[in-house]
Amino acid sequence: MARIKFGTFLAPHHPIGESPTQQFRRDLELATHLDRLGYEEFWVGEHHSTGWEMIASPEMFLASAAMVTHRIKLGTGVVSLPYHHPFNVAQRMVQLDHISGGRAMFGSGPGALPSDARTLSIDPMTQRDRQDEALGVIIRLLRGDERFSHDSEWFTLREAALQILPLQDDMAMTTASSISPSGMTLAGKYGIGALSIASTSSEGIQALPTQWAFAETAAAKHGQVVDRKNWRVMMAWHIAETREQAKAEAMLGLQKWHNEYNVKVLGRPGAQWVDDPEELYAQVAQGGAEGGGAAVIGTPDDLVEAILNLQELTGGFGVVLGFSHDWANVEATRRSWDLVARYVVPAVNGQLRAQIASADYVAANKTELMAGATAAVMSKIMGDESAAAAMATTMQQMAARMANQENDPVFRPGGGLPTAG
Repeated sequence: MARIKFGTFLAPHHPIGESPTQQFRRDLELATHLDRLGYEEFWVGEHHSTGWEMIASPEMFLASAAMVTHRIKLGTGVVSLPYHHPFNVAQRMVQLDHISGGRAMFGSGPGALPSDARTLSIDPMTQRDRQDEALGVIIRLLRGDERFSHDSEWFTLREAALQILPLQDDMAMTTASSISPSGMTLAGKYGIGALSIASTSSEGIQALPTQWAFAETAAAKHGQVVDRKNWRVMMAWHIAETREQAKAEAMLGLQKWHNEYNVKVLGRPGAQWVDDPEELYAQVAQGGAEGGGAAVIGTPDDLVEAILNLQELTGGFGVVLGFSHDWANVEATRRSWDLVARYVVPAVNGQLRAQIASADYVAANKTELMAGATAAVMSKIMGDESAAAAMATTMQQMAARMANQENDPVFRPGGGLPTAG
């Protein structure tokens, strides 16, 4: 596999109680922080209920993010296609692409929250078929096909074509994939990428090894090609210098998110209220990478191990997206992203191999190298009378200082400040 890209998936999942205005601003600050750190993708979701997932228009949010970032790619993760007329979705993506300077990525899905579908009076049984139908139309519009018409039970087009095409020649496209094969099958049908959003649960992780096969089968059936480099897998983590610190920073926030959102608000199947945060930590994180938990709450080394294990488990993917959450406070969360950029990204992608090899080579040959360098210097010094005399004086002075070291109140790194007497 080629180098793995790193990004984030911002649903968002914000606990109720804080000013929505401040939450929006903090999410924009996260985008600028990740952009500075060199992360490559920033995905934002669309939701209209539950109180926690409170970005209704990912395109509007990403347009704002485009103004305060420079290089990070900006993706809709995802636009719920059954909620929109496909022509309007295509136009919004074109506008975002131009505003962002060609950094837009188009992610779509059928809609994740049943409460959103009920609000819009959409039958859940129709959502996946409608996503399929809308996606086919949007792809034709974005690639600039000749004008065409389309009739369906829920939208109509008459001699439609976009008046402006995307700035990019080939905008990245992806579809949301969960435990069922429908998302991967759709990715294969249209030859686009997939975003596995259920891989933060144990059930989702167990399903991953078989998921890519659905995309390949569908691609072959429809004459398309899919590439693992366009497979994005979401992971949950909180990283600190030690496991104990990571646990202390994130454990209570993890419990709040699990109990108050997944159980109380959503009622996710199989999710149970857990009173003891230690018990929930053991279930979800299991002490780090070696526990095989759905989240990594630990050190950079733990996350490196977990990502490499997931690569082996799945057969390989191209992008790992960190699930953006509020388990820890703002400062600890930003430091977690910083540690991943500093230590995890280069380790996973082998960027440190040359440096390590260089250090190992010098360490293995240091006696010979230093002896040669010392001999070369001494030969020059001893060949010059004035230099030799100066060297002798310097050596005498150093010997005198060492003799009086205990009475010399000068700070020495690693030795502290000596006391007289």
